[in-house]
Amino acid sequence: MGVRIHWEQVPAPVRGAIEAALGSNVVQAETQPTGFSPGLAARLQLADGRRVFAKAVGPEINPLSASYHRREARVVAALPSTAAVPRLLFAYDDGDDGWVALVMEDIDGRQPHQPWQKDELSRILTAMVFLAESLTPSPLAKELERSASDAFTTQLCGWKRLADQSPSRLDMLDSWSRRNLDALIALEIMAGAAVAGDTLLHCDIRADNILLTEDRVWFVDWPHVRVGAAWVDVVLFAPSVTMQGGPDPEEVASMHPACAAADPAALSAAIVATAGYLIYHSIQPAPPGLPTLRAFQAAQGEIARRWVADRTGWT
Repeated sequence: MGVRIHWEQVPAPVRGAIEAALGSNVVQAETQPTGFSPGLAARLQLADGRRVFAKAVGPEINPLSASYHRREARVVAALPSTAAVPRLLFAYDDGDDGWVALVMEDIDGRQPHQPWQKDELSRILTAMVFLAESLTPSPLAKELERSASDAFTTQLCGWKRLADQSPSRLDMLDSWSRRNLDALIALEIMAGAAVAGDTLLHCDIRADNILLTEDRVWFVDWPHVRVGAAWVDVVLFAPSVTMQGGPDPEEVASMHPACAAADPAALSAAIVATAGYLIYHSIQPAPPGLPTLRAFQAAQGEIARRWVADRTGWT
């Protein structure tokens, strides 16, 4: 998980700006331990009785996280009220070399149980159907949109990157991956075209980015959005479910109507690319402030690799 800091460790000017914008002082802060964003992630109790959620990070903690917070602020501000996303209340930005903070509506909910429970998984997949409907076509302005096709072509191309690595890097792969590397690259190349669509995708749905209330499923953390086919979020989500005690990824995908209706070859290309991305990044050095990320990616990568093997029948 990300290295969390507490409210009292946030620079005083940032805390002061948040309190001024909210019109009330913070009397209690409850740090949220899960998730992979470093910095502050806390539920704040205000003197006037309100509760809000705040996240904040400075460049010294992780140089990329501030830019993610800035993008999330723009994305969430543009989402329709029909989307099950906590509303953005306030954004603070010190500039390129300073702190960024987001204050959002607090959701009095909980994350899904682990190991995964079938009824909760079914409820979440149904909510993902409604989320995709509310975000089709993408509500973002064109200058803010980024395509899933571009991401799969330039970023989720881990098998090609692994093939370009030194032999010592390839030795870190399992024998199945080494034996099938050329075929994996050939299928991975098809993923960019396969994932094209007009739905705004979250691209990072996992248990720690979901909150369940009695009557609703909420999706949080929106910096990585892309526009593409509605089923892509399910492909990216499924390995994490299996890793955390849920059904195998093929069963997870079969529970979502967009996956059931998708071209099987397109699904396979996206699954191959997802596996390659996870495996490639799992053997890279850990990013600042995220000491457990690589192990998390490695566990999902192995599940996604087995998913590929099962779908292709390659030995």
